[in-house]
Amino acid sequence: MTKADLVKIISENTGIIRKDVAVVVDSFLYAIKDSMAKGNHIEIRGFGTFKLKTRKPRVGRNPKTDQKVAVPARTVPTFKFSREFKNAVINVKAK
Repeated sequence: MTKADLVKIISENTGIIRKDVAVVVDSFLYAIKDSMAKGNHIEIRGFGTFKLKTRKPRVGRNPKTDQKVAVPARTVPTFKFSREFKNAVINVKAK
């Protein structure tokens, strides 16, 4: 599913024109990115949690030369689905 598909579905379900729905969806996604860029985490009850995790520094390997390479610590965005979301998906898949 693409963002355009999501906008279309929301527009059909609510009766709001696609242009307005697209603005809301874009604003929602921007708010998530902006908040995470500031170091915050976002919890949407019944859906999931967006968090930032810090990966430890490690020693990697260049597959071409087999040379060891130091990989520095870095912060990466993660998403964890809520239990309700997981159960809903499992129940739909099982039918």
